[in-house]
Amino acid sequence: MNLDFSDEQKGLQDQIRRFLTERCPPSTPRAILEGPELFDRALYQGLADMGVLGAAIPEEYGGAGMSHLELCLAAEELGRALAPVPVSSSIYLAAEFLLQAGSEAQKQAWLPKLASGELIGTFAFVEGQGRMDAGKISAVVKDGRLSGVKSPVPDGGCADVAIVAARSGAGRGEAAISLFIVDLRGPGVKRETLETIDPSRGQARISFEGAPADPLSGEGDGWRIAETVMDRAAILMAFEQIGGADRALAMARDYALDRMAFGRQIGSFQAIKHMLADMYVSATLARSNAYYGAWALSAGAAELPLAAATARVSATQAFQHCAKNNIQVHGGMGFTWAFDCHLFYRRSNALALALGSLSTWENLLIERMRDSNTEAA
Repeated sequence: MNLDFSDEQKGLQDQIRRFLTERCPPSTPRAILEGPELFDRALYQGLADMGVLGAAIPEEYGGAGMSHLELCLAAEELGRALAPVPVSSSIYLAAEFLLQAGSEAQKQAWLPKLASGELIGTFAFVEGQGRMDAGKISAVVKDGRLSGVKSPVPDGGCADVAIVAARSGAGRGEAAISLFIVDLRGPGVKRETLETIDPSRGQARISFEGAPADPLSGEGDGWRIAETVMDRAAILMAFEQIGGADRALAMARDYALDRMAFGRQIGSFQAIKHMLADMYVSATLARSNAYYGAWALSAGAAELPLAAATARVSATQAFQHCAKNNIQVHGGMGFTWAFDCHLFYRRSNALALALGSLSTWENLLIERMRDSNTEAA
């Protein structure tokens, strides 16, 4: 397999990069970090007007009718710019759940509004700390009403609609989990914004007290569908992470060439050279794995679960590695509020937890590699 993107796709990526360079300089995520807003509404609407939000949504549902390959490239640029917008929650997750499991009526009702930016979606799954586990889900739906607490919910403070994992049958295992669509603007919903390391990618605690819940899929299908969508989202998230890693590497490189010490560029010192080389290797390996994931995603390949875990682990490690060492290359100035290094460090850690922790995905990678070897034997 030797995936590369077409000239047309690369041209689209260049357009998105130019748009974000103009509309999302470092002052944009800083404004969200320091201000009361949960995300940049004007930037989000601009992405919707460009067709970015609806890139992988079919035209009959208000999207651009492109493919997930185009969405992968858009994700990379969003990560490069540290865009403070809820694209991952609304498009990688909520829209993907509707595409994978929604009825025709549900798709017609929700997808056009997500693609246009009129509404923002999210996925409410986690109920506290620890590994994602069906046995830990206590939220329950009875007679079409949802009760329970979800925390943290990505972009839950600004989302209008949520796909919620809840128990709908007896027991607490995977077979008892179903998915529901809940209008967060309706009755029985209370939310509280949580403090996080990166306020530009916010989290919230959402309490449901008899909130109306519309079944998204068949009873007991929720866990299986959630695993599929999380794998697909992991690949898109990996592209965000490699975009951020590349930008952090470029910042470190440029500073190393510009900063002088003892009459020489600090980039000429062996310790800095090795640090930059390690960052480059990490970012390049992550890109290779992300490209493999993009192929599996676009082809609907059987290797998708393994490719998703591989991309997720390597991209998480690369972004955190590059963001951390970008601070080190900048020296004492890298730790200051005035420099932009901490913006990348914040985002790298926020994305590392966005779909489950790194250790969760490392365990999944081990399990899937073992299963793959067993099948090959």
